[in-house]
Amino acid sequence: MGYTLNFAAVWRSFDLLLEGLALSLGLAVGSILIGFAIGLVVAFALVSKSLWLRKPAGLYVTVIRNTPILVLVLFSYFALPELGIRLGKIESFVMTLALYSGAYLAEVFRGGLLSVPSGQREAGLAIGLTEMQIRTSIIIPLMLRNVLPSLSSTFISLFKDTSLAAAIAVPELTFEARKINVETFRVIETWIVASCLYVATCSLLAAVLRQVERRLSVPR
Repeated sequence: MGYTLNFAAVWRSFDLLLEGLALSLGLAVGSILIGFAIGLVVAFALVSKSLWLRKPAGLYVTVIRNTPILVLVLFSYFALPELGIRLGKIESFVMTLALYSGAYLAEVFRGGLLSVPSGQREAGLAIGLTEMQIRTSIIIPLMLRNVLPSLSSTFISLFKDTSLAAAIAVPELTFEARKINVETFRVIETWIVASCLYVATCSLLAAVLRQVERRLSVPR
C-alpha cells in the first residue's frame, strides 16, 4: 500500500495524550461518584413499597437507559442553555455521565438489595437499630459486596464512555488524539497510540478492581 508508519509526530505530542488520559480518568471518577449516590437513592426507591417512589424512579431508569448517551451529552450542552441552564463543558459532561451511570447503577443496586436476606433487617430491628442504621450498617455493605463485579464493569465502561466528551470539545484523550491527527495527518499512528492507552488503562483498572473484589468478597 506504500504507507510507512512514523510515530515521531505522535511522540512529540505524547504529553497532550497523557493529559487527555488524566482528564478522562477524572471525568470517569467524578461521574461514578455522583452516579453512585444517584443509583443508591433510586435503587431504594425502586424496591420501596410506595408507588409514588417506584414510578418516578422507574421512569428515570427507563428514559435514561433507552436514550443514547451521545444524545444526552448533546442535549445537556446545547439544549439546556436554551432553557436557561448554562453549564461549562466539563460540568455538563460530568452531569450527563453521572445521570447515565446512575440509571445503570440503580438496576445493579436494586438486584443487590433484593439479594440481601430479609432476616438481616429483622435482626437489626431486634437489636434496636433504626431503619436508617440498618440500611447504612447492614444492608448497604452486604449489597455492595454482592454487586462489586458489576460495579467494576460499570466503572470501566464509564471510562470508555468519556471519549464521547470529544463531541463537545472537552480535551480528553480522544479529543487530543483527534487534534494530533488533524495537525500531523498521521491517522494510523495517532489512533494506534490512543487505542493502546485506552487498552492499557482499562486493563490496569480491571486488575486493580479485581484485587479490591478479592479483598472485599464474602468468604465461602
